[in-house]
Amino acid sequence: MVEKLEGISLKKCVNLPTLSQIGSKGFRNLRLVDLTEVSPTIVEIFIQGRNLNNVKWLCLKKCMIQKLPNNLFYWLQLQVLDLAQCQSLEEIPSFIGQLNALQELDLQGCFKLKELPSSIGQLNALQKFNLLYCYNLKELPSSISQLNALQELHLSWCSNLEELPSSIGQLNAVQRLDLRGCSGLKKLPSSIGQLNALQKLDLQGCWKLKKLPSSIGQLNALQKLDLRRCFHLKKLPSSIGQLNALLKLDLQECKNLKELPSSIGQLNALLELDLQECKNLKELPSSIGQLNAIQRLDLRGCLELKELPSSIGQLNAPQKLDLRGCWNLKELPSSIAN
Repeated sequence: MVEKLEGISLKKCVNLPTLSQIGSKGFRNLRLVDLTEVSPTIVEIFIQGRNLNNVKWLCLKKCMIQKLPNNLFYWLQLQVLDLAQCQSLEEIPSFIGQLNALQELDLQGCFKLKELPSSIGQLNALQKFNLLYCYNLKELPSSISQLNALQELHLSWCSNLEELPSSIGQLNAVQRLDLRGCSGLKKLPSSIGQLNALQKLDLQGCWKLKKLPSSIGQLNALQKLDLRRCFHLKKLPSSIGQLNALLKLDLQECKNLKELPSSIGQLNALLELDLQECKNLKELPSSIGQLNAIQRLDLRGCLELKELPSSIGQLNAPQKLDLRGCWNLKELPSSIAN
């Protein structure tokens, strides 16, 4: 029976005795191994099994391992490596770069991880890289630019990450870049405008971010830009109007945002513009009336907004215009009734 097994799960088998026989016999057809929350001893024994090099999916989630066993580099068919919430994991060994078939690498919640080896750039097949809640990660290696197949890079809540390498612009296949809660991030490299495939850029809660590079207007495929709670953001670059594919722009709680560039009227595909709680926003540009596709315009809590431009009446019947809490708004333009 052991010879025919394609999957095995020992999830939460915390009292399992040692399995020394696994390293020397059977399991040649094994493709899936789930070792969630097992002891480091069991992890070591499994990975020592050189006859397990056909495994494609390995889950070590919540295992209290401090390092990966060296024999893991024999698993050359591995496509998914899940190390989420391995809270004792202190480093990723350089041999990780030898896993040429790896498509997904999940390091979510690896709190003790401070750096990544440069060999990470050798993962030519990697499509999804998750570093969510890696609080102590301070930088990314420049070699990350070599991940030519990468489609998703998740860096949310990497609160000690201060900057991105300029080489990040070479990630030609990236569709999603998630930087939510990167509260230490002060700026974005101008090379970010080279991410030609990027569809979603999430900067929610990057409260030290003071401005966006003008190159952001080069993101021709960008559909969603999330800038919620970027408290120190004072203005947007005029190049924002070049984002022809943008569907949603979220500026909720950008409390220091005082104005919008007139170029915002060039966002012909924009469906949603959220300005909720932009408490220092004093006016909207007249070009706002050029947003022909807009369906939702949220201005709730814009306390300093005293009037709306008459051009707002040119909007082709937005489904929702929310003005709740605009205390200083004294009247609506007559054009809004047309």
